Amino acid sequence: MEQLQHLSASFANAVWGTPLVLLLLGGGLFFAIYSRFMPYRHFGHAFGIMLGRHDTPDQPGELSHAQALAAALSGTMGLGNISGVALAIVAGGPGAVFWMWMSALVGIATKFFTCTLGVMYRGKDSEGKLQGGPMYIIREALPRGFYPLAILFSLAGLVGTLPIFQANQLTALVRENLFPGGEPLLTSFLIGCAMAAVVALVIFGGLQRVAKVAIALLPIMVITYLAMTLYLLLLHYAQVPGLLASIVTDAFNPQAVGGGLLGVILIGVSRGAFSNEAGVGTEVMAHGAAKTNEPIREGLVAMMGPVADTLIVCTCTALVILLAGTWTDPGDLTGITLTANAFRADLGTLGVGLLLFVTLILASTTMFTMWYYGAKCFGFLFGARLQHYYRWFFVLAVVFGASVSIDVVFNLISGSYGLMAIPTMLATLMLAGRVKAAAKEYFHRHPY
Repeated sequence: MEQLQHLSASFANAVWGTPLVLLLLGGGLFFAIYSRFMPYRHFGHAFGIMLGRHDTPDQPGELSHAQALAAALSGTMGLGNISGVALAIVAGGPGAVFWMWMSALVGIATKFFTCTLGVMYRGKDSEGKLQGGPMYIIREALPRGFYPLAILFSLAGLVGTLPIFQANQLTALVRENLFPGGEPLLTSFLIGCAMAAVVALVIFGGLQRVAKVAIALLPIMVITYLAMTLYLLLLHYAQVPGLLASIVTDAFNPQAVGGGLLGVILIGVSRGAFSNEAGVGTEVMAHGAAKTNEPIREGLVAMMGPVADTLIVCTCTALVILLAGTWTDPGDLTGITLTANAFRADLGTLGVGLLLFVTLILASTTMFTMWYYGAKCFGFLFGARLQHYYRWFFVLAVVFGASVSIDVVFNLISGSYGLMAIPTMLATLMLAGRVKAAAKEYFHRHPY
């Protein structure tokens, strides 16, 4: 197992090096400046689109704007917001949170550009059905010589969208709080089987069922989680300004935890990308299924994701963990268990119970959406007619993920996310001019 952990860590570190961080942060900053910060000036219109004021149910696609955002958020707003933040703070200290914020701020522009292209360059799969995603953008909009980038994205997507991280962290929380005296491997296996049954029940109903479940569950989860965290922050309101200050100062500390300034930046950006997926390309597949012939509208809806995901939910998690103070000496606590311990400090058993409820929703909705992403990658590589076989593989992966090491799981998924970002960002940078032109034409027709 030690060898496997070492190999997985080497893989993740090799992918998440300085070049990829520059590609994501630099690319997002380029999109913001190149568009003259246009996406940031239209949040009101984006909110109106999300509320259904501009829905066009007779146009091509599978989902309404709100359903597409819910499906995308159910993938991005997952355990990265809870356990991923804990892992980031333990590895890089409070400063890692600042660089998560930066990845989200530039990620707003990145999501606008990538998801606009996801609708602008939809392509047909082997069964003639309209599909969106970075692999279709590359195939439809770029010269044939760039086709290997589409293959790279799809291969990395098959691994990066596996549900093993979600299954692992949910199992850890359930096992340690509901079955603390059970035999770990057997308990994990049984929990994994139960999760697999629930996942199968939803994903065998297709994307429409996934979106409906996400729309029903996500608001409940967000309200519950924000209520928990706001209560704790109000309880310790005097400490909050100091914690926010430590996040900013540690972000530029040459002696910061995690390898100094560069190390903190790498940790923060990689965890931020794992959380909000801006530039990774998974969200493009969900928004590419929207029922619209107006690509700009879907780009505007998509850009709200990093705000809700990282700037709000991840910040709440970070402040709760920093308040508890256990991140400096976590001991055997890792990921979700460190976050649970932070809530237990003030809310006791109730806090852990509420976190278990939130985690159950987060993990479940994320796994539902990840199936859709993985199936699209599988269909692109091997043919859409074989996609139904992927469901069975995905369900088995839930059981597998419940029983393996958190370090191996996180490194494998994180590294694969990094590989997915390379073709997504390169293609978007090459096609940025077409998005800018489309946005100019759209706002000329619809002056808001």
